[in-house]
Formats: sequence, structure tokens, C-alpha cells
Amino acid sequence: MARTKFPVEVLTPDGEVFSDEIEMLSTRTAMGSIGVLANHAPLLATLDPCELRLFTGDGDPVKFAQGEGYLQVIANQALVLVEEAIDPSDLDTSDLDSKLSEAQDRVESSEEDTEERRRAERDVRRWEAFKEVAGGS
Repeated sequence: MARTKFPVEVLTPDGEVFSDEIEMLSTRTAMGSIGVLANHAPLLATLDPCELRLFTGDGDPVKFAQGEGYLQVIANQALVLVEEAIDPSDLDTSDLDSKLSEAQDRVESSEEDTEERRRAERDVRRWEAFKEVAGGS
């Protein structure tokens, strides 16, 4: 059964990554996983790194490795503002392994309760999520 479509835009600091009508958006917020359909209640949420899935209704969903950011749903439209949105086929697992190892080293070498430590911990979460997305592509 076809669902009602609604417009969604995915934007990064480098520009627009996706703009089209979809049936459903699936992502992870700071509070947990969420699926958004047409006519969803207004929402503003922070996003955690994960696999962003956009279901267009034309077969397989469009997928991205999503960095941290924000999701806004208002007036039957969705806006995804994220640091990164990378096609899973563009992810290099050896590069991700290296970045993850560097981030883990920074966590270990930084003092507790510092901005440096928090930044390194965010990087660890991002590279772990991206590795998971790369493994599923």
C-alpha cells in the first residue's frame, strides 16, 4: 500500500545532499530511533550518527551515513541538517578503522570532563556508526 509522500531536504555544510518527496524517514535522535511519515506532528530533535534511510516508495531506500545534526518536521515537511551525509558506497572501512583508532587514542590521552575528551568521544561514536553503515552496504 502506497503511503502519502512529503518533501524532505538533507543539508550539510557542503550543500544539499538530497531533496525529494518520500514516504518515510528513519533516523536516530538523542532519545532513540524515529520514523517520520507524512503529517507527523511538529518536531525538533538532535540527531546522533547512524544510518539515515529515506523511503521513496520506489524500491530500496536511499541511505546515508549521517553525522550529528538536527531534524525539523513542520508543515508536513522535513529538514535534516547534519555535519555529514555520505553514501555508504563511498565509505572506506580501512580509513574508518584508522579514524576510529585515532579517536579512541584521543579519548584515552585526554583529561576527563574536558571539551577535548567530549569531542573525541563524539568522534568515536561517529566512526563506529559509520563503520556499521559501511558493513551493511
